[in-house]
Amino acid sequence: MIWQRGYIQVYTGNGKGKTTAALGLALRAVGAGMKVYFGQFLKARDCAEVAGLSLLGAQVTLERFGSGRWVDRSDAQAYSEELELGRNGLESVRKAIASGEYKVIVLDEILGALKQGVVRLEEVVALLQNKPPEVELVLTGRDVPQEIAVLADLISEISPVKHYYKSGVPARRGIEF
Repeated sequence: MIWQRGYIQVYTGNGKGKTTAALGLALRAVGAGMKVYFGQFLKARDCAEVAGLSLLGAQVTLERFGSGRWVDRSDAQAYSEELELGRNGLESVRKAIASGEYKVIVLDEILGALKQGVVRLEEVVALLQNKPPEVELVLTGRDVPQEIAVLADLISEISPVKHYYKSGVPARRGIEF
């Protein structure tokens, strides 16, 4: 099948699995011979997904734009640093889109970055509106703004039904991170 058009996908909700879904899509795209750009906002923790994506070699470019700390607006210096990381992230995403090199571009936890005020809604909306037709754009995170929902072609909501975390099981490397 010939690649014809890329769409805008959003993985959202309060359940576990939004990033996992985006990683699965990235793996599938690489398996089909496509190059993937995976940009993570707010995240910096050493996690198995970083190691896993690196195993896919030159087919995947991973960049991270976050301190990994909880965004605290009352700490002016830390918040300023997070804003700078977010600005750098959006600029890197713009360059990845403009390069024409990638068929799939993932903006992991971009919705969280929006909610925390780390990136501006107008800038994310502009990315979506100016997306080249052949690029598949994937956004993850909770709380989809209406302005993004209107532009999305697919929105999947992941809802928690049952989670072992509630019974005291901590996040596990290779499963949750």
